[in-house]
Amino acid sequence: MKEALRATKDMGKMLGGEEEKDPDAEKKEEERQEALRQQEEERKAKYAKMEAERESMRQGIRDKYGLKKKEEREAEAQAAMEQAAEGSLTRPKKAVPAGCGDEEEEDEGIMDTVMKYLPGPLQDMFNKK
Repeated sequence: MKEALRATKDMGKMLGGEEEKDPDAEKKEEERQEALRQQEEERKAKYAKMEAERESMRQGIRDKYGLKKKEEREAEAQAAMEQAAEGSLTRPKKAVPAGCGDEEEEDEGIMDTVMKYLPGPLQDMFNKK
């Protein structure tokens, strides 16, 4: 008989009837949220500890082989750039790649190279211009 009554209550819930309110539902939800927060904190602490162990291992390897951290290398490179530019009013110039810049010199260089391989009379014709 109790099972039939329970079945009718469950049917009522499925059909859109009102559910019974648990008086401790709010308290249980708070406890559940607190447990989730605690688990998250434990997880973060665990991974922070693992990362600290990894970093100490990395530092041991750096010390053993005389390597520097990436940040340290970048900081040294930046300091070198600033020191080189010290006293200068403009930013440091970048290196000009080959093939860029003075095109006239390249053209003259090419013409001189071509002129070397031409027979004498043709060289004279080009030189007259």
